[in-house]
Amino acid sequence: MRNFTAAAMLGIVCATGWWFVSDAGQANAARPPIEGSMQKFKPADAPQPAPALSFVGKDGERIELADFKGKVVLLNLWATWCAPCVKEMPSLDALQARLGGEGFEVVALSLDRGGRNVVEPFLAKLGVRNLAIYLDPQSTAMSAFKPRGLPTTMLIDREGYEVGRLEGDAEWNSEEAVKLLEHFIDGGVRPPAMMKTSG
Repeated sequence: MRNFTAAAMLGIVCATGWWFVSDAGQANAARPPIEGSMQKFKPADAPQPAPALSFVGKDGERIELADFKGKVVLLNLWATWCAPCVKEMPSLDALQARLGGEGFEVVALSLDRGGRNVVEPFLAKLGVRNLAIYLDPQSTAMSAFKPRGLPTTMLIDREGYEVGRLEGDAEWNSEEAVKLLEHFIDGGVRPPAMMKTSG
Protein backbone atom coordinates (compact mmCIF):
# COMPACT_ATOMS: atom_id res chain seq x y z
CA MET A 1 0.00 0.00 0.00
CA ARG A 2 2.84 2.34 0.90
CA ASN A 3 4.56 1.64 -2.43
CA PHE A 4 1.30 2.27 -4.27
CA THR A 5 0.88 5.64 -2.55
CA ALA A 6 4.45 6.68 -3.43
CA ALA A 7 3.95 5.62 -7.03
CA ALA A 8 0.67 7.53 -7.22
CA MET A 9 2.30 10.69 -5.91
CA LEU A 10 5.14 10.39 -8.42
CA GLY A 11 2.57 9.94 -11.16
CA ILE A 12 0.81 13.15 -10.14
CA VAL A 13 4.08 15.08 -10.19
CA CYS A 14 5.01 13.78 -13.63
CA ALA A 15 1.54 14.30 -15.03
CA THR A 16 1.43 17.94 -14.00
CA GLY A 17 4.96 18.48 -15.26
CA TRP A 18 6.25 20.20 -12.12
CA TRP A 19 9.06 18.99 -9.92
CA PHE A 20 9.72 20.79 -6.65
CA VAL A 21 13.37 21.23 -5.80
CA SER A 22 14.59 21.05 -2.22
CA ASP A 23 16.11 24.15 -0.66
CA ALA A 24 19.46 22.37 -0.40
CA GLY A 25 19.35 21.48 -4.09
CA GLN A 26 18.54 25.07 -5.00
CA ALA A 27 21.39 26.38 -2.90
CA ASN A 28 23.86 24.06 -4.61
CA ALA A 29 22.54 24.98 -8.07
CA ALA A 30 22.78 28.69 -7.33
CA ARG A 31 26.17 28.78 -5.64
CA PRO A 32 28.61 30.68 -7.87
CA PRO A 33 32.32 29.84 -7.88
CA ILE A 34 34.06 32.45 -5.73
CA GLU A 35 37.80 31.96 -5.78
CA GLY A 36 41.08 33.84 -5.71
CA SER A 37 40.73 37.43 -6.88
CA MET A 38 36.95 37.24 -6.50
CA GLN A 39 36.98 36.65 -2.73
CA LYS A 40 35.52 40.13 -2.19
CA PHE A 41 32.44 39.30 -4.28
CA LYS A 42 29.37 39.02 -2.06
CA PRO A 43 26.41 37.07 -3.51
CA ALA A 44 23.00 38.50 -2.67
CA ASP A 45 21.20 36.46 -0.01
CA ALA A 46 17.85 37.27 -1.61
CA PRO A 47 18.35 38.82 -5.07
CA GLN A 48 16.07 41.79 -5.74
CA PRO A 49 15.25 43.58 -8.99
CA ALA A 50 17.88 46.20 -9.73
CA PRO A 51 16.49 49.71 -9.17
CA ALA A 52 15.38 51.80 -12.12
CA LEU A 53 18.33 53.85 -13.34
CA SER A 54 18.71 56.32 -16.19
CA PHE A 55 22.03 57.61 -17.49
CA VAL A 56 23.55 59.10 -20.63
CA GLY A 57 25.51 57.61 -23.50
CA LYS A 58 28.50 59.13 -25.30
CA ASP A 59 26.32 61.12 -27.69
CA GLY A 60 23.90 62.35 -25.06
CA GLU A 61 21.27 59.66 -25.63
CA ARG A 62 19.20 58.62 -22.63
CA ILE A 63 19.78 55.00 -21.58
CA GLU A 64 17.89 52.91 -19.05
CA LEU A 65 19.50 50.10 -17.10
CA ALA A 66 16.41 48.06 -18.04
CA ASP A 67 17.49 48.35 -21.70
CA PHE A 68 20.10 45.69 -20.96
CA LYS A 69 17.58 43.10 -19.78
CA GLY A 70 18.37 39.76 -21.40
CA LYS A 71 22.09 40.27 -20.80
CA VAL A 72 24.18 39.64 -17.73
CA VAL A 73 25.47 43.11 -16.78
CA LEU A 74 28.52 44.01 -14.75
CA LEU A 75 27.63 47.53 -13.59
CA ASN A 76 30.75 49.31 -12.41
CA LEU A 77 30.42 52.67 -10.64
CA TRP A 78 33.61 54.69 -11.06
CA ALA A 79 35.12 58.17 -11.39
CA THR A 80 38.32 59.58 -12.85
CA TRP A 81 39.38 60.98 -9.45
CA CYS A 82 39.12 57.55 -7.79
CA ALA A 83 42.54 55.84 -7.84
CA PRO A 84 41.24 52.27 -7.30
CA CYS A 85 38.70 52.83 -10.10
CA VAL A 86 41.45 53.87 -12.48
CA LYS A 87 43.55 50.88 -11.42
CA GLU A 88 40.87 48.35 -12.42
CA MET A 89 39.69 50.06 -15.61
CA PRO A 90 42.12 48.23 -17.96
CA SER A 91 40.91 44.86 -16.61
CA LEU A 92 37.27 45.86 -17.19
CA ASP A 93 38.19 46.88 -20.73
CA ALA A 94 39.91 43.54 -21.32
CA LEU A 95 36.92 41.70 -19.84
CA GLN A 96 34.52 43.43 -22.23
CA ALA A 97 36.75 42.40 -25.14
CA ARG A 98 36.82 38.83 -23.84
CA LEU A 99 33.19 38.21 -22.86
CA GLY A 100 31.17 41.12 -24.25
CA GLY A 101 28.42 40.32 -26.72
CA GLU A 102 24.79 39.28 -26.85
CA GLY A 103 24.88 37.66 -23.43
CA PHE A 104 27.11 39.97 -21.41
CA GLU A 105 28.18 43.60 -21.10
CA VAL A 106 30.36 45.66 -18.85
CA VAL A 107 28.60 48.94 -18.10
CA ALA A 108 31.28 51.20 -16.62
CA LEU A 109 29.24 54.15 -15.39
CA SER A 110 31.20 57.33 -14.73
CA LEU A 111 29.98 59.57 -11.92
CA ASP A 112 32.19 62.48 -12.97
CA ARG A 113 30.36 65.81 -12.90
CA GLY A 114 32.24 66.94 -16.00
CA GLY A 115 30.62 64.22 -18.11
CA ARG A 116 31.94 63.35 -21.55
CA ASN A 117 34.44 66.24 -21.68
CA VAL A 118 36.29 64.70 -18.74
CA VAL A 119 35.68 60.98 -19.29
CA GLU A 120 36.36 60.52 -23.00
CA PRO A 121 39.93 61.91 -23.06
CA PHE A 122 40.67 60.18 -19.76
CA LEU A 123 39.71 56.75 -21.11
CA ALA A 124 41.60 57.43 -24.34
CA LYS A 125 44.73 58.23 -22.33
CA LEU A 126 44.31 54.94 -20.45
CA GLY A 127 44.06 53.06 -23.74
CA VAL A 128 40.49 51.87 -23.10
CA ARG A 129 39.02 50.75 -26.42
CA ASN A 130 36.27 48.22 -25.71
CA LEU A 131 34.09 49.91 -23.10
CA ALA A 132 31.23 52.14 -24.18
CA ILE A 133 31.09 55.54 -22.48
CA TYR A 134 28.26 55.79 -19.97
CA LEU A 135 27.78 58.93 -17.90
CA ASP A 136 25.92 59.74 -14.70
CA PRO A 137 27.01 63.31 -13.86
CA GLN A 138 24.17 63.69 -11.35
CA SER A 139 25.34 60.55 -9.49
CA THR A 140 21.84 59.10 -9.46
CA ALA A 141 23.37 55.62 -9.23
CA MET A 142 24.63 56.45 -5.74
CA SER A 143 21.10 56.90 -4.37
CA ALA A 144 19.75 54.00 -6.45
CA PHE A 145 22.31 51.36 -5.41
CA LYS A 146 23.61 52.94 -2.19
CA PRO A 147 27.24 51.83 -2.51
CA ARG A 148 29.53 52.50 0.44
CA GLY A 149 32.23 53.90 -1.83
CA LEU A 150 33.90 53.71 -5.22
CA PRO A 151 34.51 51.58 -7.08
CA THR A 152 31.53 49.33 -6.47
CA THR A 153 30.48 46.75 -9.02
CA MET A 154 27.07 45.10 -9.20
CA LEU A 155 26.37 41.87 -11.06
CA ILE A 156 22.89 41.87 -12.59
CA ASP A 157 21.42 38.74 -14.14
CA ARG A 158 19.49 38.42 -17.39
CA GLU A 159 16.20 39.07 -15.64
CA GLY A 160 17.40 42.32 -14.09
CA TYR A 161 18.09 41.06 -10.57
CA GLU A 162 21.18 42.07 -8.63
CA VAL A 163 22.80 38.75 -7.74
CA GLY A 164 25.87 40.13 -6.00
CA ARG A 165 28.35 42.97 -5.72
CA LEU A 166 32.01 43.64 -5.12
CA GLU A 167 33.28 46.68 -3.23
CA GLY A 168 36.70 48.00 -4.14
CA ASP A 169 38.86 47.26 -7.15
CA ALA A 170 39.34 43.82 -8.65
CA GLU A 171 41.21 42.07 -11.42
CA TRP A 172 38.17 41.58 -13.64
CA ASN A 173 39.98 39.81 -16.46
CA SER A 174 41.38 37.12 -14.16
CA GLU A 175 40.45 33.49 -14.68
CA GLU A 176 38.56 33.52 -11.35
CA ALA A 177 36.48 36.49 -12.47
CA VAL A 178 35.71 34.96 -15.84
CA LYS A 179 34.70 31.69 -14.19
CA LEU A 180 32.34 33.54 -11.83
CA LEU A 181 30.76 35.56 -14.62
CA GLU A 182 30.38 32.59 -16.94
CA HIS A 183 28.42 30.86 -14.18
CA PHE A 184 25.70 33.48 -14.70
CA ILE A 185 26.16 33.96 -18.44
CA ASP A 186 25.76 30.22 -19.01
CA GLY A 187 22.57 30.03 -16.99
CA GLY A 188 23.64 29.84 -13.35
CA VAL A 189 20.92 32.28 -12.37
CA ARG A 190 18.63 32.37 -9.37
CA PRO A 191 16.99 28.90 -9.17
CA PRO A 192 13.18 28.94 -9.24
CA ALA A 193 11.15 27.45 -6.42
CA MET A 194 10.14 24.76 -8.85
CA MET A 195 11.36 23.71 -12.27
CA LYS A 196 9.24 22.60 -15.20
CA THR A 197 9.98 19.09 -16.35
CA SER A 198 9.71 17.91 -19.92
CA GLY A 199 6.74 15.74 -19.04
